[in-house]
Amino acid sequence: MTDPAGQPALTEALGRLWVQFLPQMEERVAILESAAAALAANQLSIEQHQAAHAAAHKLAGVLGTFGLTKGTILAREAETLCSAEPGPGSAVAARLAQIAAQLHAIVQNRK
Repeated sequence: MTDPAGQPALTEALGRLWVQFLPQMEERVAILESAAAALAANQLSIEQHQAAHAAAHKLAGVLGTFGLTKGTILAREAETLCSAEPGPGSAVAARLAQIAAQLHAIVQNRK
């Protein structure tokens, strides 16, 4: 059973953590956006590919911590897309860009 008096303290603590980790989340979304653009231009480096995979993985975990289930689902999809060998494929690039845009909106709207 939860303590109703403790709920405001938990909400406040989560709010402080959100502010603390917001720059990292924004950076991770930017990494996905950059990877999508590079993939669309057929210029995705191995380093960008690995960074995008790591960023998606970390976003999936942290967004879930803050109760942003849709963000977690999207980040997991991005992680799956980034786990495959990058190759020319505008459909993958387009979907990754779409996911990154949705994650951007989720992170910005949580502020």
